[in-house]
Amino acid sequence: MKKNRERFCNREREFVYKFKVGSQCFELRVPLKFPVQENASHLHGRLMLLHNLPCFIEKELKEALSQFIEEESLRDYDREAEAALEAVKSGEVDLHQLASTWAKAYAETTLEHARPEEPSWDEDFADVYHDLIHSPASETLLNLEHNYFVSISELIGERDVELKKLRERQGIEMEKVMQELGKSLTDQDVNTLAAQHFESQQDLENKWSNELKQSTAIQKQEYQEWVIKLHQDLKNPNNSSLSEEIKVQPSQFRESAEANGRVYEEQRKLEESFTIHLGAQLKTMHNLRLLRADMLDFCKHKRSHRSGGKLHRLQTALSLYSTSLCGLVLLVDNRINSYSGIKRDFATVCQECTDFHFPRIEEQLEVVQQVVLYARTQRRSKLKESHDSGSRNGGSDDKTKTADRNYLNILPGEFYITRHSNLSEIHVAFHLCVDDNVKSGNITARDPAIMGLRNILKVCCTHDITTVSIPLLLVHDMSEEMTIPWCLRRAELVFKCVKGFMMEMASWDGGISRTVQFLVPQSISEEMFYQLSNMLPQIFRVSSTLTLTSKH
Repeated sequence: MKKNRERFCNREREFVYKFKVGSQCFELRVPLKFPVQENASHLHGRLMLLHNLPCFIEKELKEALSQFIEEESLRDYDREAEAALEAVKSGEVDLHQLASTWAKAYAETTLEHARPEEPSWDEDFADVYHDLIHSPASETLLNLEHNYFVSISELIGERDVELKKLRERQGIEMEKVMQELGKSLTDQDVNTLAAQHFESQQDLENKWSNELKQSTAIQKQEYQEWVIKLHQDLKNPNNSSLSEEIKVQPSQFRESAEANGRVYEEQRKLEESFTIHLGAQLKTMHNLRLLRADMLDFCKHKRSHRSGGKLHRLQTALSLYSTSLCGLVLLVDNRINSYSGIKRDFATVCQECTDFHFPRIEEQLEVVQQVVLYARTQRRSKLKESHDSGSRNGGSDDKTKTADRNYLNILPGEFYITRHSNLSEIHVAFHLCVDDNVKSGNITARDPAIMGLRNILKVCCTHDITTVSIPLLLVHDMSEEMTIPWCLRRAELVFKCVKGFMMEMASWDGGISRTVQFLVPQSISEEMFYQLSNMLPQIFRVSSTLTLTSKH
């Protein structure tokens, strides 16, 4: 059959078109190779330009060309089909093999006849966990998770102590060498010692990293196997040992000692809550909260496992596989890693507790890097295609150089998402890229950071994230240039923009009630906090309370 196909392909046929200009007759002859790969409209335009044809024949020429290509193509298809039938009749092609090939292709392309997809392990575990966390076994699950958390935290504490001792020892050695510099030792000796110190630190960090990775992998496997077994036992009503499996025995679950030195100090939180209505005709009620708190407070587990922290963790676990997820916006630089700043602090918090449902933070970031690399490659090819036309207007060269220089980096206003089941109060983290421009006082509503917030809120609407925490001032820490007027201007801008974005949400999701938390840094003064609190009801429409009295 392939031979028959090749017989009718790559044939040249001549397209003939006759037309009159006044009393003169003209004839256009164009050789075409079939099958025609080029678009008929593009070919027609090239003929008009190449032969300088008059404009009044343009429409008629296009129709004639399209009709010629269609008719000749159909003739080729008919000849090919007849040749294939003759091959089957003559026995050149095995009829049974042809039938099986057709049946396989039909089954693979038709959903009705396709084999059902086998459920994955992650989907099965998600269903099982959702059932158990809404059962009497929920407290046992949380206690087991807390026990694992304490174990990993103690391991991290040992790592920190060992690294601290190594750095102190290396510091003493470097001081002694520096005292002998210029006497019995040279700069080369100092550089050699510094290289040895760096290599020792790297070896120790790698050792502990591998140990933590192995411990979390073992915990995850044990936990998932235990959850599956407990769910199977729950289905068996005759299981006499079931009550013992889900029986809560606090003595079995260790509490970490405060003497460990890694207990998080809780600073005094300031908080104001508001209920607002947004919308022109169909109004939707939303909850707004203004808090003075650290962004990572919503991620950290409380080591003492007090009732308050336990309730937060229970709420997060109950809504893990639901339509009421919680998100958090972190402001990061343009590099996708967990090595510096708040990215490193966030990664440390993620590592302190094993994630039993999603990949580790490092694995998720590796996937993000691959996606960014693919997106940058696509964008780079498009820039090169439009380079010639763009260079006339200027600026295209700068964009191309920027794309080449920051090939693996994201741009201000872009963000990537990580998923978590092991954090205290959130399920999703939005890592929004910002630059030093956010520290200036002249940003507008079209700033990349503001537009990034809009896109984040749109993702919240399309992916059932009903609670989102946003840094109100678009910074995590205060600095000297952030004066009171600066804070008021920035807060007013973010309040107004978020209000506009929330009104857009009604067209995105049909008007679902949401909770938006505006966070300001811990270092901000109480006076400044209450000024921002007074500003919020002036920008949003705050619901007023009604006092109903009865007349006697």
